[in-house]
Amino acid sequence: MSTLDPGQIAEKARALGDWFHNIDLNGVQTAPDHFLSDYPNVKWRQFEHAIPADLTGKTVLDIGCNAGFYSIQMKRRGADRVLGIDFDDRYLEQARFAAEVTGQDIEFRKLSVYDVAELGETFDVVLFMGVLYHLRHPLLALDLIHEHAARDLLIFQSMQRGSKEVYPVQANYSFWEEKHFDEPGYPKMHFIEHEYADDWTNWWAPNAACVEAMLRSAGFSIESHPEDEVYICRKSSPPKGPGVVYPAKAKANGKDHGARA
Repeated sequence: MSTLDPGQIAEKARALGDWFHNIDLNGVQTAPDHFLSDYPNVKWRQFEHAIPADLTGKTVLDIGCNAGFYSIQMKRRGADRVLGIDFDDRYLEQARFAAEVTGQDIEFRKLSVYDVAELGETFDVVLFMGVLYHLRHPLLALDLIHEHAARDLLIFQSMQRGSKEVYPVQANYSFWEEKHFDEPGYPKMHFIEHEYADDWTNWWAPNAACVEAMLRSAGFSIESHPEDEVYICRKSSPPKGPGVVYPAKAKANGKDHGARA
């Protein structure tokens, strides 16, 4: 546990720049004026009941860990090992500081989601929160997580836009059938060419049906849906198709870092 007093904590937190995670550092809020209120705690309270309360002996990988809010929550639940990865140096500095102040033994490394094969191990719990829509290649990311990182549980969250309806999709359609593509609940991924919410790393905005379809396609079964954007999944079948043929290390492309959460 850090020996810094509240004044020193506040000074250090300010020096680390703007925080996207509002974390309570011994009474000091890192982002008290967050535009989403007390984020991500306000979201965490909506689905924390769906996560095992006791993670003793479990290993956890937090992909796109940002300032480490969810990594800290997993360690507080007794996880034996928690590894947070992100591609943004500032977020990693914030995360290390937050873990130090809160007294949590958490490892943080600079890696993108496309680099999970480099870890050479799988994890009992994988968190993939708030990353999918920042990626140029989102389904590839899910495939790589299934192939190289997930052993059992996947906790997934993505911004969604469009219908919350989930249309009952048939296994196949003839070439001449088109009507289903116009159904609000048919899986759709909206592409953002420029910016959304003043953020150039927002590339995609899936609807609910698209999120669920992508998770299933990547080989994850959805066990529960405790919050509008959160899905609790299990690694189940192999990804749809002839098999994963992606290289062990897929390079991030241009602005595509997989760093935000």
